[in-house]
Amino acid sequence: MTDESSIAEHGETRPDPNAFRDPEDHLNPEWLERLRAHLAAGDEHDLVEMMEPLHAADAGDVLEALEADERVALVQMLGDKFDFLALTEVDDSIRADLIDELPNEEVARGVATLDNDDAVYILEDMDAGDREEVLAQLPAFERLSLKRSLDFPEDSAGRRMQTEFIAIPPFWSVGQTIDYLRVEKDLPDEFYQLYVVDPSYRVLGTIPLDKFLRAKRQVKIENLMNHDVLTVDATEDQEEAARDFERYDLVEVGVVDENKRLVGVLTVDDIVDVIHEEATEDIKLLGGVGDEEISDKVLSTVRSRAPWLVVNLFTAMLASFVISLFNATIEQMVALAALMPIVASMGGNAGTQTMTVTVRALATRDLDRARVRRLITREVSGGLINGCIFAVLIGGITWLRYLNPGLGTVIGLAMIVNMLAAGTAGILIPLTLDRLKVDPAIASSVFVTTVTDVIGFFAFLGLAGLWFGLF
Repeated sequence: MTDESSIAEHGETRPDPNAFRDPEDHLNPEWLERLRAHLAAGDEHDLVEMMEPLHAADAGDVLEALEADERVALVQMLGDKFDFLALTEVDDSIRADLIDELPNEEVARGVATLDNDDAVYILEDMDAGDREEVLAQLPAFERLSLKRSLDFPEDSAGRRMQTEFIAIPPFWSVGQTIDYLRVEKDLPDEFYQLYVVDPSYRVLGTIPLDKFLRAKRQVKIENLMNHDVLTVDATEDQEEAARDFERYDLVEVGVVDENKRLVGVLTVDDIVDVIHEEATEDIKLLGGVGDEEISDKVLSTVRSRAPWLVVNLFTAMLASFVISLFNATIEQMVALAALMPIVASMGGNAGTQTMTVTVRALATRDLDRARVRRLITREVSGGLINGCIFAVLIGGITWLRYLNPGLGTVIGLAMIVNMLAAGTAGILIPLTLDRLKVDPAIASSVFVTTVTDVIGFFAFLGLAGLWFGLF
């Protein structure tokens, strides 16, 4: 049976070799190989023909799929046909390596075509000397605008904002504003609201586009604008700004400097990137893998993970020390060695569940005093109830397996103790770290696992020693 008939029989479709993506939304291998062939042959026309229709995000996927030398060759061969916006869609390590390989003149040409926020995203990771050389080649206004954004703290609203916005005085009419929008060339390509400002650029109000377009030409702007203005400080952390977007269902918000003057705007497309970035960061920190990317090299991955593995080594040694205190007890009943990992493992998993819920609630600022008390009560009570349920289950199984009711009782009691400890540690440790101004996502997992291992082993082996020593 031919491949085609087999595919037809199973109702599958072969990917179109000319299509950029296959039916599973992955890069089409045939399309990619054809691109590589044109790249190797230096067929500039064919490369442009394949890459030009792609969105910047799709072009970023292509860059990530190519080898390092192929990426540089592709960018250089495309020349001014390459959209530098694609560099904001790739892993940090790939972007940094590619920027290092490209001449500063070419980087300056590409950055000049980008919006302010995208240009800052590329420039902020460059070496200071190279960045200054790139900036020096840009027009004066763009250079000053980018330098101002780069002066704001890293991961701040000022770094994420677009410096192009539409500001109008309150005494204009709707008609005057429409005429201004039609004639003025230096306006953003996309915008969602108008900002009404005084002569010093302090925000007096805003006008959503839907409200503006429905108004008659003679209506004064001051009579149309919303006076309840929400802005964010340029130095505010980007995560806090994202929280405002989520809480108030924003599409765009103005960014103000220390003098409350409008200096830029944040739009929802920027905030989606922030939310994704912050969520990814928290997940990686919980796993102890730092800021590594899929594209990182082996040595970079090792350097990222080794510190946390060292910490885990010492916590494992602590658990091993607890076990060594009960060598005599284990020697008298070898079954204890086979059963004690069950208690520690169940406690570790339960503690991780509670810790994950708590860390996420802290990250989203969902915990006030009342909710903290309610969450502590819920998790501790849940740990106790789960402990009782699994105590009966594992106790009964142990009793039947070893025909030893005492051993079943001991492991059941140890399960209750450790599940209770897991629920308590899973919530109190992140809360304590947060109170100490330490990111709970960084260290919580290490401490919670240590607590559940130590208490699990100590409870099980200690209860076994007491039980079989007394009875």
